[in-house]
Amino acid sequence: MDLNGRVAIVTGAGGGLGRSYALLLAQRGARVVVNDLGDGADKVAQEIVAAGGEARAAKCSVTDAAAVQAMVDETVKDWKRVDILVNNAGILRDKSFAKITLDDFRLILEIHLMGSVTCTKAVWETMREQKYGRIVMTTSSSGLYGNFGQSNYSAAKMGLVGLMQTLAIEGAKYGIHVNAIAPTAATGMTSGILPDEQLKLLQPDFVAPAILALVDESAPTRAILCAGAGSFEIANITLTNGIHVAGNPPSADELVARWAEVVDRTDEIVPPYGFMQSEVELKKAGYVAPDKKGA
Repeated sequence: MDLNGRVAIVTGAGGGLGRSYALLLAQRGARVVVNDLGDGADKVAQEIVAAGGEARAAKCSVTDAAAVQAMVDETVKDWKRVDILVNNAGILRDKSFAKITLDDFRLILEIHLMGSVTCTKAVWETMREQKYGRIVMTTSSSGLYGNFGQSNYSAAKMGLVGLMQTLAIEGAKYGIHVNAIAPTAATGMTSGILPDEQLKLLQPDFVAPAILALVDESAPTRAILCAGAGSFEIANITLTNGIHVAGNPPSADELVARWAEVVDRTDEIVPPYGFMQSEVELKKAGYVAPDKKGA
């Protein structure tokens, strides 16, 4: 994978996963904007330059829309384009839902979800104009499948999947591919959560190849790539064939009685767009579009 001539922005890249992403993108030839709040951004940018790459630090919060836009504008002014955005910045505020405060719930949504929205919005028009873009959202198995004590984090991370799904559709005709990564890695965010023997296997560098797969010219779009310990899997949001219950209104008793048929995953599909649910349901109800009647 050759990224020479490409310009990448990686948020939260002062350490952990973001650092690994930035270093690997630079190794493959990309110019990299290393975004973070602290001195880690400077250190990683210097590390890239020392290795013969091109990088610059951009120290700002992903929640500061004006600062994010200034970061993007400066990048385009000097490097003429932005090809890759990896939305990686994030924090944790884990507590059970009974104990969490609304402020901590909002904070996680603001940083993970709205921070990614802010950064993506800042590069979106540039990518549309150049008819090329690769955007990665950082989701999590906590969002995909739930995790005790992470209701705020789970809500934000699943929100990013919905954002990815729609932006991939809207960006398709402009050559913008949007994907999500669900990483498992030993970082400052996971320290103390997993035992040391597991953390040793979950190195950020073992996740980083997933980023290359999601930002290369041949990258997919609308993929949810799980990665950790050198293993890679795809998560899908599927739709079962389900059933149709007759009646006006349909019988709740029949629905409950036939629940096994509803959840049967035989021949389930991955809908290419949200409205397909309605299309499937209307078809099972016997609806035929006017232009297809009599065909």
